[in-house]
Amino acid sequence: MADPALQLHVVERRYRQGEATLDILRGADLSVWAGQSVALIAPSGVGKSTLLHVAGLLEQPDGGDVYVGAEPTASLDDGARTRLRRTGIGFVYQFHHLLPEFSAIENVMLPQLIRGLTKAQARERAGELLAFLGLGQRLTHRPAELSGGEQQRVAIARAVANAPKVLLADEPTGNLDPGTADHVFATLTALVRASGLAALIATHNMDLAARMDRRVTLRDGKVVELA
Repeated sequence: MADPALQLHVVERRYRQGEATLDILRGADLSVWAGQSVALIAPSGVGKSTLLHVAGLLEQPDGGDVYVGAEPTASLDDGARTRLRRTGIGFVYQFHHLLPEFSAIENVMLPQLIRGLTKAQARERAGELLAFLGLGQRLTHRPAELSGGEQQRVAIARAVANAPKVLLADEPTGNLDPGTADHVFATLTALVRASGLAALIATHNMDLAARMDRRVTLRDGKVVELA
């Protein structure tokens, strides 16, 4: 079997609170393969965001390692972690965080331009992604001219613009009404399968979670597989 696109191996993460130490992750293990969507379901306050931040190289684990495409990351310096995060990992949040002064296609072009693609290359890929997500007629619209669901689909396109191996999403449909959430989720999962992404998606929506390939939760700082 191929290596996982994302693997957390006995990951530990703790925080200091005054004199006390708060253990959030205690030897957490998780593997996600290319083309697979995994729902992360857990109550608030047990460490979902911490797990996503560690998996996305935004936080350094206190123990264990995170592998992105079989590459260990715990020993990387900040510059190397930033480069890998920029090219290997895409992020989608509950709020779209689009730049309001730029059009939909310009928002999706930006990460590609930062990576070093030409404007023509970035525009072509951005247009293809937005068309795949059903926004081919909205390329020149600014975020304020788009619906909530359209804004979030632009955010998804931006997250995968640099063809990352891994997509991490934190309640990506949390701000949307049920019908819009369903549509956005359908386009997200179609993109995951079409592009071979490994997706880890934190959600409270059990209906959406049931449609993913796997479901996991956090218990006592460890990742537990759900039926």
